[in-house]
Amino acid sequence: MTQDSMTSNNAIVILDGGRRTPRADILIDNKLPGLFSRFSTTALGGLAIKATLGATKVDPSLVGHVVMGMASHSHRDSIYGAQGMAWRGGLGDDVPALTVARICGSGVESVAVGMEHILAGVRHDTGRPFVVVGGAESMQYPFNVYNLRGRKVGQSTQKYGPVDPKQLPKGTMLGDTLLLGLYDPGASMAMANTAEELARRYKITREQADAFAYRSHINAKAARDAGWFAEEIAPVTLPGQGGEPDQVVRHDTHVMDDVSLAKMARLRAAFEAGGIITAGNASAVVDGGAAMVIGRESDARKHGCKPLARIIGFGTAACDPRIMGWGPVPATRQALARCGLKGSDIDHVELNEAFAPQALACIRDFADLGIDPAKVNPQGNAIALGHPLGATGAILTLTCAYALRRRKQRYGLVTMCIGGGQGNTLVIESLGS
Repeated sequence: MTQDSMTSNNAIVILDGGRRTPRADILIDNKLPGLFSRFSTTALGGLAIKATLGATKVDPSLVGHVVMGMASHSHRDSIYGAQGMAWRGGLGDDVPALTVARICGSGVESVAVGMEHILAGVRHDTGRPFVVVGGAESMQYPFNVYNLRGRKVGQSTQKYGPVDPKQLPKGTMLGDTLLLGLYDPGASMAMANTAEELARRYKITREQADAFAYRSHINAKAARDAGWFAEEIAPVTLPGQGGEPDQVVRHDTHVMDDVSLAKMARLRAAFEAGGIITAGNASAVVDGGAAMVIGRESDARKHGCKPLARIIGFGTAACDPRIMGWGPVPATRQALARCGLKGSDIDHVELNEAFAPQALACIRDFADLGIDPAKVNPQGNAIALGHPLGATGAILTLTCAYALRRRKQRYGLVTMCIGGGQGNTLVIESLGS
């Protein structure tokens, strides 16, 4: 960031009141549809935007644009992305919206794009100076059949419309879009295998990976029980069906109350023979959404809005896709240099835990930058709490900002790896008191 963009009048701030949904497992006990299986990605984003507008108390007529992250098209309305989230969130038809997609970094990318939109000024509406940013992801990805269009299905050529499964050739298989999307042809391996590669390069053991996952659950449970997530979560009410009472989802559902190293040790390697990644030390697959309002610090003062944090640095970097999980390291180097901070200045880090060995590799290199490993994920992260791809960056930004205020700390860093070999890092300065 330039010095001019960091002056008091030009600085971009996150307003107090950003909210997220709980993160809900895509399956209940791996047997039943998840609590949020009824919601599309745009619906989850809409829930987050609506809650955020209510909590910030910013006049919706002062919102001039919406930028929301989304990694993949999971539902029939996903093509409308941020625009669908905006109207579901209660914004008017005259508010334009942009969907951004940098896979796992999409939520933080929305913050960067929203900030650039304001500072560049090319399309910024000065009469409506605030921008809603965030992200959402329903991981309820569909099962598909590819390459049917223009081919014979039954007695006719398939052009448009639904397909009668009875007319498909015997043995036709439906592809799982969720699993298919986790394979990177540029790396010639799946995301989990890139983390196994990092484990080999950094000599990370299964025991170290399990211990890190155990820490994630212990920290997340402590944070949940202490009520630390309460100020960022907007509970979601699920209407009862068949005479059943309504259900209110208040907490992230994947946090385990009875986690133990012994139980983790019994889990089998999930991706490679002799590998160290299991279902217990990889990020949980969950649905969720998050949103916040950003604007110039001067506009916040003008309109009586309370700033939560100032955005002071960004970094986006790329790396070998075969070690895509290492992306946060060069991105963090870049971000710290741009805002003139040392690693030792950082008080709180939210590093997305895609896989335990991936996070551990980054933490080792962060230490070389001066970042204290104890300051990384003190409230748990994706292994315990989940990773809804397009929403994660926005969720972690809110978690970091509220934690800084609660602990009366100054600088926070949010970072994540990105499939294909990238990393995104955001640095914020707390304005809370």
